[in-house]
Amino acid sequence: MLSFLEEDGVSPALLREVEHFRETHPLEDSLQSRVPSPRFRYYGREIWEYALSALLCGKNLLLTGGKATGKNVLSENLAMVFGRPAWNVSFHVSVDAAALIGMDTFADGRVVFRPGPIYQCAKLGGFGILDEINMARNEALAVLHSALDFRRCLDVPGYDRLPMEESTRFVATMNYGYAGTRELNEALASRFVVLQMPAISPENLDRLLSRHFPALRKKPRQQFGELFFELQAKCEASEISTKALDLRGLLDALELMEAGVPAGAALDMGITCKTFDGYEQGLIRDVMAARISPKLTRNQLFDQ
Repeated sequence: MLSFLEEDGVSPALLREVEHFRETHPLEDSLQSRVPSPRFRYYGREIWEYALSALLCGKNLLLTGGKATGKNVLSENLAMVFGRPAWNVSFHVSVDAAALIGMDTFADGRVVFRPGPIYQCAKLGGFGILDEINMARNEALAVLHSALDFRRCLDVPGYDRLPMEESTRFVATMNYGYAGTRELNEALASRFVVLQMPAISPENLDRLLSRHFPALRKKPRQQFGELFFELQAKCEASEISTKALDLRGLLDALELMEAGVPAGAALDMGITCKTFDGYEQGLIRDVMAARISPKLTRNQLFDQ
């Protein structure tokens, strides 16, 4: 992963600091399985440098931005680069303090404490990845305040005060506009440094497609990239909804094509049918058909 960042032009001084961090915070063998090994890489030198600098300074990082900007990909990539175990928390309205810190449970004939992901992350020096943090209730997130500010500790009711291991970091993601999201509590937001994630560039999308679909021929690869950005332009102009702007869906569709599904059906499965409005589906198919023939087969798209 460090060699990938070096190739991407990330500052050598920052990479040396990351290596020093890893050397001074060795990981137990039992936790190695928790270090992410993400399938995708995040492309974007400046964002990498800003994120690495923030975490090396001991800050907690909040990644904001729209769909298809790579917030979750970068979160997992950061844990991998630093060589830290990751605990993922997917927030929703039913998440409460006990789900984050832990709760009492009955085992072997006695009451014992079952630690939650935030407790384990704090104790073992992990990276806490807080997904869609603005979907949780503010009263649930209030338990994180002492962990995220200068105190760097957790007070567990009925038990003890847990100082956070020095290598513990929290990386949160949020996306305004999703159903169930709300304004982030000001007290919580102040405990993060915020990184606005930009949309993926044409150059980086081409690199992503080249890396994951090496057999995809150059011309169709460029056409799929152009299709993604045309859908993005249609979304920005409010001609179609953002449901069609789905980079994961495009990658899924390409995998289906590589497996033998015709291009039109694969794009329907990966993108078009994620909106349930028939009129909008027709608009999306028209945009796709102008770039990609729905009858294209695997042999026409991929080298054998």
